[in-house]
Amino acid sequence: MTLGPIDTSRPHPARMYDYYLGGKDSYPVDGEAAEKVIAFLPAIRSAARTNRKFMNRAARLLADRGVKQFLDIGTGIPTEPNLHQVVQTVNPQSRVVYVDNDPIVLRHAEALLHSTPEGATKYIQADVREPEKIIEDARSILDFDEPVGLSLVALLHFVSDEYRPYDLVNDLLAPLPSGSFLMLSHVTGDFDAAGWDKAVDIYRRSGIPAQVRSRDEFARFFTGLDLMDPGVQVVTNWHPEPDQESGHEQVPLYVGVAQKP
Repeated sequence: MTLGPIDTSRPHPARMYDYYLGGKDSYPVDGEAAEKVIAFLPAIRSAARTNRKFMNRAARLLADRGVKQFLDIGTGIPTEPNLHQVVQTVNPQSRVVYVDNDPIVLRHAEALLHSTPEGATKYIQADVREPEKIIEDARSILDFDEPVGLSLVALLHFVSDEYRPYDLVNDLLAPLPSGSFLMLSHVTGDFDAAGWDKAVDIYRRSGIPAQVRSRDEFARFFTGLDLMDPGVQVVTNWHPEPDQESGHEQVPLYVGVAQKP
């Protein structure tokens, strides 16, 4: 893999997400755009934190159920624990393929490749809109005769309708065997439509094809799959941790995990 140029003239969603999490791997242009979003939607910071915790819970749950292969698209800048650290704690033989399209994620990819000796990890520089390339490259690590956990966490709200997001999800699921899982999270404007309209406008004016979706639009991604209990939920209601704080703030994030029959 070669490190391409990092465009610091325009915000990137992976770096804005890192800013929401309080990370240090963003540029002034990312922070400026992120602060504009925060001004309209203060809940975006808690959404980013709870989204990360959802990824950890969902990955651990699937690993506990015997899934030992994961394809994580839209990885973002590494934030410990990374997905492979979660699942390899359950099964050291787990194999994980990470995919992202931001050169700054590639710069930090070494942190994603510290696998256990028994397992394996790989990083692919690609866009979710290139499903054929992703699947082809992932086959070098993953055995598509065995179940795979496909993670598209906090990604599809950056795939607007003109890029056929439902078809892309189906294209990624099609080569995966029966028994595979789909892990999704997605921001929604259901609780603050005006605020999210302004946030989406900020992203789109920055060249990022953002689009929020309703609960029904989010649930459509699981068509033909078997949703795990408790189904499509606001993130704080999906297998909450025993010590999870119960705040009054409505987190604008839907999540769900489903199995391919």
